[in-house]
Amino acid sequence: MSQANKTRIGIIGSGNIGTDLLVKIMRSPNLTCTLFAGRNFNSAGMKRASQLGVPISDRGIEAIVADPSICDVVFDCTSAHAHIEHWAILEKLGKTVVDMTPAKLGEFCIPAINARECLDSGARNINMITCGGQSSIPIASAIGGIHQSIEYIEVASSIASRSAGPATRANLDEYIETTEDALLRFSGAKRAKAILILNPANPPIDMQTTIYAKITDPDLPAIRAAVEAMVAQLKTYVPGFQLIVPPTMEGGRVVTTVKVLGNGDYLPQYAGNLDIINCAAIAVAEMLAISKDPKEAKHG
Repeated sequence: MSQANKTRIGIIGSGNIGTDLLVKIMRSPNLTCTLFAGRNFNSAGMKRASQLGVPISDRGIEAIVADPSICDVVFDCTSAHAHIEHWAILEKLGKTVVDMTPAKLGEFCIPAINARECLDSGARNINMITCGGQSSIPIASAIGGIHQSIEYIEVASSIASRSAGPATRANLDEYIETTEDALLRFSGAKRAKAILILNPANPPIDMQTTIYAKITDPDLPAIRAAVEAMVAQLKTYVPGFQLIVPPTMEGGRVVTTVKVLGNGDYLPQYAGNLDIINCAAIAVAEMLAISKDPKEAKHG
């Protein structure tokens, strides 16, 4: 795809999430970053963007208000609270927004499950839920596809404390609520619980998520086949996604564990929690670009 036809991405938020997204966009054949906006020119993210030759601003969303033509799609990498204010502005500007926060204003999106549905519906605010949601919900959905009467589902994600920045820590309540709501929607379970553990171990641990499902008379072979098929689909856009404990019975529940290793683009490999939500966001943006120009777009 020619540079002129690439989908132009504006990133708001110059922290780890925004900077890693920027690095991923730089190698995309279908996307280009035309704005990297934060609040501090001296931040590590701003310096990296400047080194890469990307236009930067310390005015945050005001940079888009000043020149709405600068981008087609906005990645909001700030906080749930800030996104509420940002969406009120960006909606009026007619922007499509990929929300990296657990604000829960837009359409929940798991690329392996419903990205096409989100795009076909014309949704302009696409919510990437949470890192724990991106790792656990596809598995929960696969189980729910076999058993439509899951009594209870619980997911526990353990991540390196170093990979949880200020915005993540400030949004813990929103993280839990948004993950649980999305779990209920995509799995069909009657009840759901989400747990996030920030592990301070040094060296830092890799992201792991364990899914527990209480099901009457579970068909374990069918569940295993469905989960393995979902993992294969996830690996098409999250190469570091691994099934480390296949579905098994434990204490009257179906239990399975996954691990996510990061690509090591900007973030350390152990920060799989950040990498998976970014990979999911890039997958959606690539689909947006391809749907805009299907003849010229290539799969990256």
